[in-house]
Amino acid sequence: MGANFDITLISVIVFVGFFIVLVLWLHRESKLEGYPLVPDIGEGKLRPIGFPAPPPARTFTLSTGEKVTVSGGRPDTRELALKPMARHPGTAYRPTGHPMADGVGPASYAERADRPDLLYDGGVRIRPLRLAPEFHVAHDDPNPVGMKVIGGNGKEAGTVREVWIDRAEYVMRYIEVEVPLEKGSRRVLLPTNFSVIDGERRTVTVRSIFSEHFATVPATRSMDQVTLLEEDKIMGYYGGGTLYASRMRQEPLA
Repeated sequence: MGANFDITLISVIVFVGFFIVLVLWLHRESKLEGYPLVPDIGEGKLRPIGFPAPPPARTFTLSTGEKVTVSGGRPDTRELALKPMARHPGTAYRPTGHPMADGVGPASYAERADRPDLLYDGGVRIRPLRLAPEFHVAHDDPNPVGMKVIGGNGKEAGTVREVWIDRAEYVMRYIEVEVPLEKGSRRVLLPTNFSVIDGERRTVTVRSIFSEHFATVPATRSMDQVTLLEEDKIMGYYGGGTLYASRMRQEPLA
């Protein structure tokens, strides 16, 4: 070993080497999902980009016992109702359809599992109050059932028929709204974080979308539960309305 042995220098070299390996490993693992990348202009072949290459297929066991295999970067193959506003990379995109329902821009959503969120014991986490008798609206808080729902244009959109409770966090997660149509009616979910409940005026106000938009809020397969995918679609719809509900919202403020 002799006088040339320097424990400090050896420690620095080991640390730097470990750090480089760690960064490369994390970068490789990050490519398991969300890759390969594609050009934002024109058609391009799906392929991994950069070094190191993505890891091989992995199988994960979820808390429900379900096994999910992830491979190939899980490219998003959905057809997007968008077109570029110019021919150069990095250009903005213009919606070509109903942007709130098409899931583009601020209305975009992730393709989550099409099953309900679950509690630790396997029970469904989010339920309408009629199916969760152990819960109730606090006596000091206004119960929105029976209130009129007012859209961002100041017009009535429907009537509250039920509230949906998050049984894990003990909060009101959604408001079930009955929306009148030309023939009959339909019931949709309104996220409570997009609403303002006024107990004195007996109204629920929604600023993100207008009264006519409630007719096309993404539906749920069942009015007894909502899946993770349906939740993302609903949230995206209301969130997208903050920009797409009217042309005026898409213009400069000054």
